[in-house]
Amino acid sequence: MNNPLDNRGVLTVVLWRFEKQILPRIFDIKDMVENGRTLSDSNIEFLNEALIESRNYESFVVDHADFNVLFARTAHLYHEITTKALENEQQNGSGVLPSSSSAQPGSSWTANG
Repeated sequence: MNNPLDNRGVLTVVLWRFEKQILPRIFDIKDMVENGRTLSDSNIEFLNEALIESRNYESFVVDHADFNVLFARTAHLYHEITTKALENEQQNGSGVLPSSSSAQPGSSWTANG
């Protein structure tokens, strides 16, 4: 089956979106949990959607070894975030601390959400 990412234009857009929209938000969430905060519902939704989307690209990554490191590092980053968020949740009780930036209305895929 032909993977849409085999089209250079589609791959360019997916990588641009990852670099400019998704990765910055992931790092913001990582900084948040490293500072003792817990995940908001919008953070959890964002991470879930990003994880589902990344799984859609898994077969492409398997066939293109040059993307294996990026895929593996992203998966590790998700693991670090969720592990630290769980630790924070256990330390802070069941309440969610307000995040340093408010969620943007609309899509959970916004860079500042």
